[in-house]
Amino acid sequence: MRFTVAIDGPAAAGKGTIGRAVADRFGFAHLDTGLLYRAVGARVLRGERAIDAARALTPEDLSFPDTLRTGEVAQAASKVAVIPEVRDALLEFQRAFAHRIGGAVLDGRDIGTVICPRAEVKLFVTASAEVRAKRRLDEFAGRGLEADYDEVLADVRARDARDAERATAPMVAAEDALTLDTSEMTAEAAIAAAIAAVEEKRGTAD
Repeated sequence: MRFTVAIDGPAAAGKGTIGRAVADRFGFAHLDTGLLYRAVGARVLRGERAIDAARALTPEDLSFPDTLRTGEVAQAASKVAVIPEVRDALLEFQRAFAHRIGGAVLDGRDIGTVICPRAEVKLFVTASAEVRAKRRLDEFAGRGLEADYDEVLADVRARDARDAERATAPMVAAEDALTLDTSEMTAEAAIAAAIAAVEEKRGTAD
């Protein structure tokens, strides 16, 4: 059985949390596609050319996701993501994952529009920049890292602009996507809405 759930949206909107929960609920495989770009960004920070890094990416580059979740790597990922050749190099990996037997959940920026335009379920998860900056700040604090709210907010807005304005595969909600604004939603409510959308498409609502 093949069934694809495509989840798009800006950083810290909650799409990763929702994606993991949906995958767990239905026994689907989950891929945070942002990690691919973060892994490329991390290699670029170590001195590699972005295109070479994307073409040489291996599963081992994703083995330690916590090391890829720093602010510096996030900014590098956003910058390499605007390079068409980088996106092309990672495209087939994502599509192969999406069509695996047993079902798959992918979250990123262009899953429902470019990677999996025929996904059975498409979600666009968003929240205000201020709320997302506070979430990112809490995430940093939880890892023992210090950060300034105004700087984090500026980074969030700058990344949003790059993601939305890039010429190749800009971040935008697919026309047939269900939008979830999590600014004032609990994680539980957002997850429940996503699960309901999947159950409706699968015809297994109970």
